[in-house]
Amino acid sequence: MNQEVREYIEKFSIEDQAILNELRRTILDHLPLGFEETLTYGMIGYVVPHSLYPKGYHVDPSLPLGFMALAKQKHSYNFYHMGLYGDPQLMSWFKINYEAQYGRLDHGKSCLRFKSKEKIPFDLIGILVEKISVQDYILAYESNLMSRK
Repeated sequence: MNQEVREYIEKFSIEDQAILNELRRTILDHLPLGFEETLTYGMIGYVVPHSLYPKGYHVDPSLPLGFMALAKQKHSYNFYHMGLYGDPQLMSWFKINYEAQYGRLDHGKSCLRFKSKEKIPFDLIGILVEKISVQDYILAYESNLMSRK
């Protein structure tokens, strides 16, 4: 485990550490080849490294291209997935499947908020993580950038 990621997790209670580690393990077990785990923006991040995408994030090219992040915040465990932001059908798929088992999904454009461990759909998150490859994410990212010019 990356030292920065370890230190991030260790600052929380034992219970929160266990939940973060379970979420992290779920993500890593399903993470497509090429993405890397790091600490970014004060959260555990899953990024496209500069070795695969030298351009980096367009706002700050010194940063790798971010894809997902995991954080414990004030009242929830938050999972950020840029694929949900960029693909309304993917968000719809996740929301329908989540709500069929857990009730109303607390979410933003790319953020899924889970107030307790019982509300975290580990299996569904694993499936979601597998749905977008590094190459597909880079293509979608660049396509989105081009459409904004």
